[in-house]
Amino acid sequence: MTRIAIYPGSFDPVTNGHIDILKRGLTLFDRIIVAILHNPAKKVLFSIDERIEMLKTSLADVENIEIDTFDGLLVDYAAQRKAIAILRGMRAVSDFEYEFQLALMNRRLNRRVQTVFLMTGLRWIFTSSSIIKEAARFGGNINGMVPPIVNRKLKEKFGSKNADPPRRQA
Repeated sequence: MTRIAIYPGSFDPVTNGHIDILKRGLTLFDRIIVAILHNPAKKVLFSIDERIEMLKTSLADVENIEIDTFDGLLVDYAAQRKAIAILRGMRAVSDFEYEFQLALMNRRLNRRVQTVFLMTGLRWIFTSSSIIKEAARFGGNINGMVPPIVNRKLKEKFGSKNADPPRRQA
């Protein structure tokens, strides 16, 4: 039996922290479906198609993953995809209460789908899509926190003030 997990999120945009959780999750599961929640009520920076493109490019060298979108209840989607688990990353204690509530509700809705939490690697503990977008919006250097395609796309979205600084001639 193939052990399938769903790794849900908005991935607006995908960060190196997301990729770390995904790669580590592949040591536990045979296949992971990266599932982008389509929520028209949520304000996002990147369209679904842009997020899919960034994920595909960022994960081109990673096997046994699939990128998909869904709307509705996550546990219904997980059951439809024959997943045994929902994979979630946690950065800090502040994530715990919200994630715990979600996990309990999902368990109440479908006891066959487990929630598995992985702690984010220490180097990514402060990284979130929201913080990355905020830093990029004001020209902050986000190199190394996001895949190269995401860095480029953020610079395109926020304009020239975020371009790489010119190199000095010696």
